[in-house]
Amino acid sequence: MATLIHPTAIVDKNAILGNNVTVGPYAIIAADVVIGDKCEIGPHASICNGSRLGNECRIFKGANIGDVPQDLKFGGEKTLLKIGDKTTIREFCTLNRGTKATGETVIGSNCLLMAYCHVAHDCKIGNNVIAANCTNLAGHVEIGNNVNVGGMTAIVQFRKIGDYSHLSANSLIKKDVAPFAMTAPGPMRIIGINRIGLKRAGFSIDRRNAIKQAYRILFRNGLTISESLSQLASEFPSNPDIKSVIAFVNASTKGLLRMRSNNIEAETGD
Repeated sequence: MATLIHPTAIVDKNAILGNNVTVGPYAIIAADVVIGDKCEIGPHASICNGSRLGNECRIFKGANIGDVPQDLKFGGEKTLLKIGDKTTIREFCTLNRGTKATGETVIGSNCLLMAYCHVAHDCKIGNNVIAANCTNLAGHVEIGNNVNVGGMTAIVQFRKIGDYSHLSANSLIKKDVAPFAMTAPGPMRIIGINRIGLKRAGFSIDRRNAIKQAYRILFRNGLTISESLSQLASEFPSNPDIKSVIAFVNASTKGLLRMRSNNIEAETGD
């Protein structure tokens, strides 16, 4: 199928469109835009200067992609918004490009951003991330791979969310969230590991129980962070999952979201 551009769409002559791209009614595509093969641009969507879309992306009605940051320090510098392959951006999402701080906002491959999500300047989102409706990311937020974010969740600027974590709906995330965590609001806390998500991702029961044991050491044994990290390194010297937790905690600069209830129990069946 050849590239199809609706007659009411406005596509700048300098924009680069791949093969088999569909552009819907009244969509606007600016000059400094690159769109990969087999992408679908919905009606009334705006693809602004600096946008770089991978292959097989779907941009739904009214989404605003790559517009200037909502940052008073932004001086019009040339920056980018990058979206990986097979990512879907639903209705009325707003994704801002980067500032001179990092030069780009990045959204990975195979992601789903549901309607009305906002991704601010200089954010970094990994692969296979699902953000439910009305998720709001402030500037410089980093989200790892295989993360689920519940609807109506807001994440404060410069915070980091670890791989395979699950953020509950209606959350305000003001601290970094460790890999594999399951969170809940009221008050905001970690309530355990993302057991169902890890099981769906193919983590064995032994692997999940090792992560649970690590969480006890990190959050429930009354140790300081440095003491708990030392114990984790000693007890799990070659476990890549625990190494990723240790690396995340060591890199955290905004404090860790903590656990407030002792409810982590080992699983007895798969």
